Amino acid sequence: MIAYLSGKLLEKEANTVIVDVSGIGYDVMIPLSTFYDLGEIGEEVSLRIFTYVREDTLQLFGFKTIRERELFLLLISVSGIGPKSAITALSGMSADEIIGAIRQNNLARLNSIPGVGKKTAERLVIELRDKIAKLSAVASAEMKAEGIPQMSGDDVYDDALSALNNLGYHYNAAEKALKQAVQEGTEMSVQKLLRRSLQLLAKG
Repeated sequence: MIAYLSGKLLEKEANTVIVDVSGIGYDVMIPLSTFYDLGEIGEEVSLRIFTYVREDTLQLFGFKTIRERELFLLLISVSGIGPKSAITALSGMSADEIIGAIRQNNLARLNSIPGVGKKTAERLVIELRDKIAKLSAVASAEMKAEGIPQMSGDDVYDDALSALNNLGYHYNAAEKALKQAVQEGTEMSVQKLLRRSLQLLAKG
């Protein structure tokens, strides 16, 4: 089982990266929180990995910090939450926000995650409330990568829209949120637009 990858960043999108490890490219699905911390293409990158194996599936999920990986493992231990739903949760909210929502029994906040219904939100609180307390002791020594590659305004908008669609948001809702974020004067970077759009989508 692959638990850690370290190599050169060959390709990156908001939801996936390809890491070149000694000439072998590993396709890894990531949450937006990890995407925000990645360096530029060609730079060295290190990711904590969860290897998801089923009869017809072998998928790698990567995280910049141990804490995120541990939270991901807790999320997928809950019935109704699969790996992609857990990645979506970590993309829509920070680890601290998810932990806070579970601790505070904030079902409405958890229910705002695409694919998480009322019953699943209730299960998250019931099953993880005690377990997440241990996460506060999980520390990571990973260095924060610096910088996000600069792209044209159209490329940034298209990448942000694609990321929102991949996270489960309907095209029209995602586009509406993005347009509002742009009209508000949000900086034209994938990182800034996604953060603001996700905030708007969470408000409904």
